[in-house]
Amino acid sequence: MTSFQILRLTQVKALTGLSKTSLYQLIKQGKFKKPIRLGARSVGWLQTDVEEFITERVKASRPEIQ
Repeated sequence: MTSFQILRLTQVKALTGLSKTSLYQLIKQGKFKKPIRLGARSVGWLQTDVEEFITERVKASRPEIQ
């Protein structure tokens, strides 16, 4: 069975350094994966999706790290 870690908005903001507004703008532009609906008024993101976003940002800004 696969184990998934779900991060809430506060955690995603802390890991990425993005504000809520910036995060949702990137989602709208298709540059950040959409959140997963957890309940009527709650969402979360897969930790793997957030880590992938961070990795791609590092690769884009520091090609020598690849």
